Amino acid sequence: MSDITASELDRRTLLRRAAAVGLAATPAVGMLSACVGGGSDDTAPEQATGEKSAENPLGIDPKTGIEVIIFDGGLGTKYATDVDIPLYNKKWPDSKVTYSATQEVSTVVQPRINAGDAPDMINNSGSKLMDFGAVVNAGQAQDLTDLFAAPSWDVAGKTVAETLVPGAIEQGTYNGKPYAVNYAYTVFGLWYNKALFTKNNWTVPETWADFTALLDKIKAAGITPYGYAGANASYYQVRAILTSAGKIGGEQVLKDIDNLKAGAWRNDAIVKAAAAWAEVGKKYLDKSFLGLKHTEVQLRQNQDKLAFYPCGSWLENEQAKDTPPGFEYAVAPYPSVTAADTLPAAALNAAAGEIYFVAAKGKNPRGGMEYLRGMLSKEAALGFTKLTKSLTVVAGAADGVTISPGLTSANEAVGKAGKDIFMGYLFDTWYKKLDDESRAAANDLMFKDYDAQKFADRMEAASQAVASDSSVTKFTRS
Repeated sequence: MSDITASELDRRTLLRRAAAVGLAATPAVGMLSACVGGGSDDTAPEQATGEKSAENPLGIDPKTGIEVIIFDGGLGTKYATDVDIPLYNKKWPDSKVTYSATQEVSTVVQPRINAGDAPDMINNSGSKLMDFGAVVNAGQAQDLTDLFAAPSWDVAGKTVAETLVPGAIEQGTYNGKPYAVNYAYTVFGLWYNKALFTKNNWTVPETWADFTALLDKIKAAGITPYGYAGANASYYQVRAILTSAGKIGGEQVLKDIDNLKAGAWRNDAIVKAAAAWAEVGKKYLDKSFLGLKHTEVQLRQNQDKLAFYPCGSWLENEQAKDTPPGFEYAVAPYPSVTAADTLPAAALNAAAGEIYFVAAKGKNPRGGMEYLRGMLSKEAALGFTKLTKSLTVVAGAADGVTISPGLTSANEAVGKAGKDIFMGYLFDTWYKKLDDESRAAANDLMFKDYDAQKFADRMEAASQAVASDSSVTKFTRS
């Protein structure tokens, strides 16, 4: 019997975990239920199946309904109600879709999994998402190999896998098997108001020296140069620090962290990145942000009281109702920290996030996979992008479509990065305790004048504690 612990992970860290976000402020971790009936197949309901055919490659029962639960956060839910569900119903009119939305996935879904009453398809996201590594370990996530091998919904001659951007399946793969669709393609970086920068003749920096010089100018103009919300979005700063480390030392630095390699957090690239960001925290960060939530800080940026904000490309959609006319979201890669960085200044952290998975012990896992096959069609992906201002992992689905300034800027950044796009890290979704510690350490580094070496030593100790804990299932990446 395995435990699924209610998690305060974020979808984005999911990058994962990236996720589109409607964050909750409470950082506490709760335990919803001690045990999940992960290994007790005798409690699983009878599952619907049908005859496989060219029209029905996954072999669903066309007369059995499915239940889907969508996270109601930064991406909203209209993509589900207005695009995905109608698309599914059009193809399978006798398979009724039962839909609901929540901002507290672990609170709503986890007890149902524990009780053997899992929904068929679940969008596991937000600050109260479930620890997906624990879900996989408990045997509650459906192996999606058949989904990715099935023919595309609307791209003739290709499998679902062949229609996705590189790395999309890898991000939902645990120890060699795909268990999740990370659907939203998120671009991470420094977000700013292009109109404000143009008005002040401020140039987006490529080097750290240019970055701090610009922060000085912004500060002199009476604007907070840099900030994030310490109350519930410290993982944004974790990503900033580790993206800089990845650019300094290459992506292997981040892979070593994920693999719990001894000494990974004491790598010189980590220490240099932490030192650079600590200086930003000391000179350019408004320390009152430690007690603010993400939307409060984001609103200040919309009011041109804050210049640079570290975030993912869901930001534009999340702030849509508060963004004034004339405000033009744009994103810049994190500047090079040293003159000898392994990756160029244009290198970009971009990855698939926003987890969708099928309950292995639900009533209709075949139907759940078919719903995901519809979501991975070009038609659904374009609809998602139009409604959320976020790209998807479906390659080329939004080509030639002008959506918004922020999305256009993100696309341009992806183009400039070329082959130098890297996925980032996965430890935050694999190891809850390590994720928690990284968030606390990042806040101490930025808000409390913490020493970079102390940051590295603290995280190294946390990492090795996880590595030596035999109760924690380990994951690896290469």
